[in-house]
Amino acid sequence: MGTVFSFDVRGGEPAAVRAALDEAAAGLHRADEVFSTYRDDSQISRLARGELTVGACAPEVAEVLGLAAEAERVSDGWFSTRYAGRLDPTGIVKGWAVERAARRVAAATGARGVGVNGGGDVQVLGVPGAARPWRVGVSDPLRPGGLAAVVSAAGAAELAVATSGSAERGAHVVDPRTGRSAVTDLLSVTVVAPRLTWADCWATAAFAMGAREGLRWLESLEGVEALLITAGDEVRCTGGLGGRLG
Repeated sequence: MGTVFSFDVRGGEPAAVRAALDEAAAGLHRADEVFSTYRDDSQISRLARGELTVGACAPEVAEVLGLAAEAERVSDGWFSTRYAGRLDPTGIVKGWAVERAARRVAAATGARGVGVNGGGDVQVLGVPGAARPWRVGVSDPLRPGGLAAVVSAAGAAELAVATSGSAERGAHVVDPRTGRSAVTDLLSVTVVAPRLTWADCWATAAFAMGAREGLRWLESLEGVEALLITAGDEVRCTGGLGGRLG
């Protein structure tokens, strides 16, 4: 998927943890093989060309496309797997794959805490230690190496943090209405939610919407908080974000 993944597992029997990590890594490679739009032989590329049906693909394809359809419905089309006349579900695959890997490791090891970071998008489950919550730093798009905020998972059994923006990868977010790079006043949108599958989608959709519409929409989503940073170095956030900082 063109990025680095890291795992942080607290507790669990060492042999079980090693086996679970090997399985999770294999699952991430498998997801790349199935969903990569850069591989001509991937199932998603063959599906896009009409060489396969969804029923002939791995079960994960139908699962991801179903989740993407729900994301498109909730975002009123601002999140989409189809633009410029082609199928491309990469906007949801990474978050889904990271969340799935975290849950599989937690279930297989009985660890008290599991964190998975996929290119800066993070899913945490449980706790890293007694009376110690997971804490996730949010990069400042205007100050390389600096942090715009630190999100705490205190009191939450599961938490995800996903950021969409142009600071590191350039103008890669597409406006599904035009099929071209989104024209927006934002540099980054960070979404905090229980599940990374949705946090990743909502960050992408809100970034394409722009600061005003994106913030209004994010405020309407239950259990979701967000931090938006504009090109003018203006910080905007949802009303409940303060309760997640620390």
